[in-house]
Amino acid sequence: MEQQFHDNLKIKMDKLVHLIYKITKNFPKDEMYGVISQLRRAALSIILNYIEGYARNRQKVYKNFLEISYGSLKETKYILHFSLVEKYLTKNDYKQAMLLSEEIGKMLWSTIQKI
Repeated sequence: MEQQFHDNLKIKMDKLVHLIYKITKNFPKDEMYGVISQLRRAALSIILNYIEGYARNRQKVYKNFLEISYGSLKETKYILHFSLVEKYLTKNDYKQAMLLSEEIGKMLWSTIQKI
């Protein structure tokens, strides 16, 4: 059960990263080193910190990495909102990314609370 939850969370995180990379391809080219770069790094940080923390196999270390992952998720969500306001992405792409983000957030937060 625990492994299935972990695998499911990783799948959702992976989907979010690939979605972010896909939608940022349509952002203005002058944002390559600004919003595009920051959004991509924040989204990658969600899954990378989760994987690294899980691999460490020590509760306190794992929790710390989960908290970093959760912070990166919040950063990603704000940049998505900023990008919507700036009209860099469609409402549909925004909704899709936010839906995944909300699911990931709930799963991460419940894991943090259990530790």
